[in-house]
This record gives sequence, C-alpha cells and structure tokens, in this order.
Amino acid sequence: MKYSYIKPRKKTPFTQEVQLVIAFFSITIIMLVSTYLFLLYKDYNFQKDKNRVLARQVELKQEIADMKQKIAFIKKQEALGERIYTQNSVLKDSIENLFDLVPQRITLSEAKLLKNGLILYGITPNKDVYNFMLQAPLRSIFQETYSSFYPAKNGWLHFVSTNYMKDDFSEELENED
Repeated sequence: MKYSYIKPRKKTPFTQEVQLVIAFFSITIIMLVSTYLFLLYKDYNFQKDKNRVLARQVELKQEIADMKQKIAFIKKQEALGERIYTQNSVLKDSIENLFDLVPQRITLSEAKLLKNGLILYGITPNKDVYNFMLQAPLRSIFQETYSSFYPAKNGWLHFVSTNYMKDDFSEELENED
C-alpha cells in the first residue's frame, strides 16, 4: 500500500535552512579569521615601523650630540678668533702709540714686545735728547726702565732701553707669601 504519489527521498540532516545557517557561520568565521590575519599583518608592520623609527631616533640623537659638539667647538674657535683679533687690535694700537711716542730725532732700529715689557734698540744724538724725549714718556708707562748707551761711529749714541711693567697679580702673590 502506497499512500504517496511521489517517490520518497532520502532525508538528510542538512536541510536548506541548516545549509543556510552553516553558510552564514562559515562566512562569518572566514571573515573573523581574515580580520585576525589582517590585524596580525598590520601589527607586524607596525612593530617593524616602530623599530625603524626608534633606530632613526637613536641616529638623530647621536647626530644632535655630534652637532652640539661641533657647535661648541665652533663657538670656542669663534671666541679664540675674537680674542686674537682683539689682541691684534690692541697690539696694533700699542705699536702705533709706541711709534707716535718716539720723537723724530731718535731712530729705532728694533723693538721687541714682551708680555710685560718692551725692549727698544736705536740711535740718539745724545743722552739728554733720549732722557727728555723718550725716557720720560716710557717711565710714565712702565714701572721699571733701564737704559744703556754706547757710542756710534758718527758721534751719536746707540741705546738699549729695557722697560718692564710689574704684574699686579704676581705682586699680590709675592706679598702673600
């Protein structure tokens, strides 16, 4: 006895509804796994970029330290240059003043500048011209002035004038001892 007009089919547990649910779950799982893999890749790139930035930061800090050293060196060189320029200006002015100090009747053959003194070599017509025209201004500048004379062939006198300034600091040290 047959109660059905169609041929019976095999029944499976995977009906269309179950297949639809499985398809949605599988799509969801695939999306979650792909999102997880994408995030792993982005995290790896982020770590790589972070390491590269940190390495660059260390390089830049080293370059900054080198630049600071170079700047300090350049500033020292600039200060040294300014000090030398100032000393040269003072020396130039001193030499000009020295030659302005020497009267026309006295001829200098050599002048030696010392740290705290001056040695002059020259020729003068006589001791009086030297004493009044050159030694008096030298005594007003220097604390110690020594002169020696010897005759020249033309009747004039060669002279050597040694003039020293006492260093105030060295005098204070000597007085303390």
